[in-house]
Amino acid sequence: MKPSNFQLSHPAPDTLAVSGALTFATAADVLDTARAELDRGTQASLDLSGVSQADSAGLATVLALLAHARGKGRAIAVTRAPAGLLALARVSGVESLLGTA
Repeated sequence: MKPSNFQLSHPAPDTLAVSGALTFATAADVLDTARAELDRGTQASLDLSGVSQADSAGLATVLALLAHARGKGRAIAVTRAPAGLLALARVSGVESLLGTA
């Protein structure tokens, strides 16, 4: 069984918040669950302030969620991303895709 040490919540009607680990171990589950939440709602932002750990798979998950929303004709803003995730995005050359550059 895969670990599920992440949680999704809706702290505001237009916000989907991710908390916990956003890593290789959780990326597929986060992606599947968050896509379903985005499909059901009208979120305008993805709040990452609760992310305690992130790696390249976590970054790829965030980028995939942004692409998923764009494919549905919606723009989702990434808010309150942790410094480590932003540093990884910067080193990877994708910081502008997060809307943080």
